[in-house]
Amino acid sequence: MLLGGTSEIGLAILAALRAPESTEVLLAGRDEQRLSAAGKELPFACRPLIFDALARETQLTVIDEAFARPVDLVIAATGLLIPQEEVDLDPALAARMIDTNFTSHVTALLAAAARMKAQGSGTIVVLSSVAAVRPRKANYVYGSAKAGLDAFARGLADALAGTGVRVVLARPGFVIGRMTAGMTAAPMSSTPEQVGSAVANALDGTASVVWIPKSLAGAAAALRVIPRPMWRRMRR
Repeated sequence: MLLGGTSEIGLAILAALRAPESTEVLLAGRDEQRLSAAGKELPFACRPLIFDALARETQLTVIDEAFARPVDLVIAATGLLIPQEEVDLDPALAARMIDTNFTSHVTALLAAAARMKAQGSGTIVVLSSVAAVRPRKANYVYGSAKAGLDAFARGLADALAGTGVRVVLARPGFVIGRMTAGMTAAPMSSTPEQVGSAVANALDGTASVVWIPKSLAGAAAALRVIPRPMWRRMRR
């Protein structure tokens, strides 16, 4: 099941999976027409599932519908990127971004994890970001939401240890795609296809955290120790 069923990165992960053609994929999102179109691009049988990440009153119903049969893989790819300058002018946009990028994942994944734990197996992929490492003034609301999601995913992985349920945390850098259209690419950028391939490879192994590209892990460590006065002068 792909939460955020039209997500470029989520669809790229599905396309990169080494899974049998008989695999059924549930594409969960708000727009049935777009979900159906996205499903036609995948080599699997796809079924749209109407899912509004911000409608918590119907979220559990959708998760229950999805788990009417065992679900092997849940990819949490729902996401929203609103420029910081717009958020500064309208705090309601900040709430929307945090609810989409953090809160909706917490509620949906807690429900999915409980059902996977009951079935004794399953894998959850959570899309974090290098933005979670240290908030930057250029997008600190987005970064704070990703930091919360990253911490949640690590805690969830620990809570599920020994249950047969695995959590894989993906931390890409700047991804060139629809969400970042019009923005100048940052160093060590990647494409949705590169993220998809890296996550698919991780699913075939035992990794719990995937940096995309791999070299980003070292860069992230360096980001943590940059003196704060210098950090404040950085544009990105």
